[in-house]
Amino acid sequence: MLFANNDPAALVGVLIALLVGLTFHEFSHAFVADQLGDHRPRALGRVSLNPIHHIDPMGALMVVLVGFGWAKPVPINPAALRPGRRAMALVAAAGPIANVAVAVVAAVVFRLLDALGLPDFVVAAAGYTVLFNFVLAIFNLVPIPPLDGYNVVLPFLPPHLAWQVQRYAQYGMLILLALILVPYLTRGPGPLSLIFDAAWGLTRLVIGA
Repeated sequence: MLFANNDPAALVGVLIALLVGLTFHEFSHAFVADQLGDHRPRALGRVSLNPIHHIDPMGALMVVLVGFGWAKPVPINPAALRPGRRAMALVAAAGPIANVAVAVVAAVVFRLLDALGLPDFVVAAAGYTVLFNFVLAIFNLVPIPPLDGYNVVLPFLPPHLAWQVQRYAQYGMLILLALILVPYLTRGPGPLSLIFDAAWGLTRLVIGA
């Protein structure tokens, strides 16, 4: 369990990452899709920075419990996007890019709070906000459906190979679940540990730790 150490700063950080990071993530998908010709997300109210339009209760709970989660996916019609099939890669990449942007802004806030000498709890919460946004960015770039990385890579595959890959897309969630359960079943490190290690490295880099 992610918060087995009962660190309140970590809990606050992940909640901020959840509200801000996932909101900007899904807003970015919707905004880029709207700009590229698919106006359905706007009609559904998803081109919005209101978290209520994006947060999925079960996905939010999973972030707190196991360190990963999801928001309500933005419905996208690839046929409405321009210029062609590779536009979907731009829409998919917008979410992780938004999380990186939020992480960088949170790192600036971290440095400012640290320089002002605010309580350690406040500074640590800002640091965890950086960390969990990097986690969201990296996790979503894994090329397994329904994660964004799948739709980033798929348009660049040759059509015959893309068709073959799409045949197995229905098993993507099962593969993800298996990868997530690995450390719980083996009592050892799993794929999520690699994601957190990478996120920690990026966090230390941007906050100057």
